This record gives sequence, C-alpha cells and structure tokens, in this order.
Amino acid sequence: MSTPPPHGQNPFAQPGQQPYGQPEGQAPYPPQGGYPQQPGYPQQPGQPGYPTAPYGAVPPEQPRRKVSFKLIKNIVIVLAVAGVAIGAYISSQDDAKTAAVGDCMHRGNSDDNNPDLEVVKCDSSQAQFIVLAKVKGTYTQLTADSKCEAEAKDFQYSYTESGDGSNFLLCLKDYKK
Repeated sequence: MSTPPPHGQNPFAQPGQQPYGQPEGQAPYPPQGGYPQQPGYPQQPGQPGYPTAPYGAVPPEQPRRKVSFKLIKNIVIVLAVAGVAIGAYISSQDDAKTAAVGDCMHRGNSDDNNPDLEVVKCDSSQAQFIVLAKVKGTYTQLTADSKCEAEAKDFQYSYTESGDGSNFLLCLKDYKK
C-alpha cells in the first residue's frame, strides 16, 4: 500500500519545482488590494493602485468648428434675398397704390401705357399732379372718365391700375404751385 503525498504537494512534480507550475520566487496568488503590474506596461489611470484626481477626470477639449465656405455662402444668399425684399417694399411705398386724395404725383415715364406714377411731396419740384379722387374697382378708359366726372368735376386725367389684386382708379389734375 502506498501513502498519499502530503497535502499541497504535487506527486508528479520534478524536484525543485513550485506547485502548479509557478516560477520560483513568486507567490502563487496576487497580493491583497489589487492586481500586480504587468511587466513592460505602464499603469493606466482608473486602474487599482493608480492615484486619481480629487475631482474626477477632465474631459478633453472639443476641437473648434471651422467656418465653412458653404455656411458663409448660405448667409450671403439669405442677406441678399432679404435686401432685395426690403428694397422692393420700400420702393413700392411711393407708387400709385399708396396714393390718397390730396397726394402729389410724379410721372416717372413718358409711356402712356405705363406712366410709372410715384407719390412725392407737394413742395417738391417733381410734383406734377394732385390726386382728386381714388376709387376701388376695375375700369376701362370710358368708364374711368365717367366715374372721375362723378367723383371730381375738375379732373384732367384718369389713371387705372389692375391685375395685381388691388384694382383702382385715380382722378388727377395738374398741380400748380
């Protein structure tokens, strides 16, 4: 009969070998309190045994966003469209649509089909006509003259505008300063 080997020893181990194949001089288990440092690799932050910052890690700074050509081009286009819209609104504020009784007008074009009437101040040297009546509606030349006779007895010219949603008739006469 054979006797069992003492507890903790390997009966098949070669003489001078540590149990379970451990190299000589190392403990069979890691020390309490963490993992041993592997040779050749520095300790990384956040691992046990590495001191941490008292307030946590500082996040890396985000890279600054560069202004692209496309962004600049889009801004310029928006500003140009807004400029045209504002310019059109301002220029339309002095045309025949805004005329009222008593306003003075200036003829910007010699074409009788499109006289380009503009409202001007009556003390201006450009004042040529004065508005005697303004009547909403659509009129032909014949009906415009008869309507102006009924609205303003001493009218000299009639001007009609239609087609853009605000159809009206202006009864005018020469302005004398």
